[in-house]
This record gives sequence, structure tokens and C-alpha cells, in this order.
Amino acid sequence: MRFGLFGTGHWAIETHGKALHAHPDAELVGVWGRNPERASALAERYGVPAYADVDALIEQCEAIAVALPPDIQADIAVRAARAGRHLLLDKPLALSVADADRVVAAAEESGVASVVFFTQRFQPNVTAFLAATAAVGGWQHGRTTAFASIFQDGSPYGGSLWRREHGALWDIAPHALSILLPVLGRVTQVAAMDGPSGMVHLLLTHEGGATSSASLSLDAPTESMAREFVFYGENGVENVPSGENDPATAFGVAIDQLVEQVRAGTRDHRCDVRFGREVVGILAAAETARSEARTITIP
Repeated sequence: MRFGLFGTGHWAIETHGKALHAHPDAELVGVWGRNPERASALAERYGVPAYADVDALIEQCEAIAVALPPDIQADIAVRAARAGRHLLLDKPLALSVADADRVVAAAEESGVASVVFFTQRFQPNVTAFLAATAAVGGWQHGRTTAFASIFQDGSPYGGSLWRREHGALWDIAPHALSILLPVLGRVTQVAAMDGPSGMVHLLLTHEGGATSSASLSLDAPTESMAREFVFYGENGVENVPSGENDPATAFGVAIDQLVEQVRAGTRDHRCDVRFGREVVGILAAAETARSEARTITIP
């Protein structure tokens, strides 16, 4: 499958580009980026042309892989879907429900396959754990603590303006939701409040009555960095394992699954653009909840 790569940052280079270049069922045919010099350098690394025009690259490929800020991703995804190109996108799908809806509508109208890359959902040991845990049932609460920092010296994401502006809610919460939703079900109510240094706390009610909480930060002190996902229920306490593979290997699994959808003619991937839109809806509700200090009901 011929892929066009959109993006030239660390994630595009070390995850998307590396995985596409190595994958036996993918052919990287070109690169587009907002910075022409970086696009040319990345294209040269993989021996493909750099494109100055988004639609010109879309025309040359069968699928797109996007590693760009979510608002830019959404616009490119709509254009690609309308051109009949399959979508391999990153989380979050967009920065607004309206933009997420545009992506879903374009994908459904054109019938293209789609996968949104929530990293842990493409780690085989994590997906096996989630399937087994969901099958057991009886879970009453899930808890996530994810304290990271993009502001330390040497962080590849330190210059990411969209992460700096939108913070942990839009960068880390999608990962948390991708773990919580398969086990606890659809979110029906959201409450949120801020903590120090950009920290955000979410309290969620899920369909069926279970609850979950998430404490998230992109500016945590080095000594307090932590990552923990735990489920509590009738059968005890279960800790979600960390993914065993690096992000590029996980992205290779996402490529596998997009290609398989196309070959099989199916359009029901568990992390497709509809799931991506569900996550965006929760994030937008949380944004309102934290700014208005009230609980938001999600239709």
C-alpha cells in the first residue's frame, strides 16, 4: 500500500516514518511538512520526494499517515478521505467535535478504512489484557495516573506548540481513555478540575454505573513521574501492563491492521475515526467542565 507521510517532527521521524519504511506491506512514496527544509531532509532519509502541496501527495498515495497537530491533521484527513485515501491518523483526532465530525463524515461517505493510533491499543500484551479484563466484567472503577514532562531538557516534544497550549487533557487523556473505555464502556458524564503546573483531574461516569478517574500532567517534577492504570471490581484489582514494544513497532501493528481492513473490505476497526471522535467528545466535555466548574452530560 502506497503511503504519504504528513509531518516532519520527532513522532513523524521516529515512529511513522521508521515503521512505514520498514513495513513489508507499505511503500512510503513521499513526505509533506509545514517546514520545507525538514520535509526535504526526511524525504531524503528515506529516498522519496518531498511535496510542497498537500493534495499533490494525496494524489500519489493510497493511504495517508499523519503526525501533525490535531487541527491540521483533521483538515488533511478530510481532504484525503474525500479523495478516496485510507486514513492512518494519530490521537487526538481533532481539537473540536465539529472537526472530528467532519473527518468521520468524509470517511463514511467515501467508504475508506481508518485507524487512529492510540499507542497502547497496538501493543499485543495490552490489547490481550484489555480483552480478557472486559470479558470478566464486574468492574466498578478505573484509575489512571500519568505524570510526564515535555519541559525537561532534551524532550523531543518541548517545542510542540499545540501540546503547550492544550496540555495534558488533549495529549495524555486520549491514551487514558483508550484504556478505560474498552473495559468500562461509554462515558456518560464528565467532571474536571485543574491542579498545579497544568495538571488536570477527570472524574467520569460510564454507561452501566462504573466510574473512573484520571490525574494527568505534562509538567511533572522528575521525581514524581509515574504511569499507572488500575481497575477495581468484584474480582479484585488488576494493573494494566506497560506495552512491551517501542512506538515504531506498535505503529507497524497499526499499519498491519489498516492493510487488513482494506484487503478484507471491513470498516469496523476498534480504533477507527468513530472511536477517535468519541474520545474527542469526552475531551471537549472535560474542557467545558473544567472551565465552568460543572458536570457535563454526554448525549
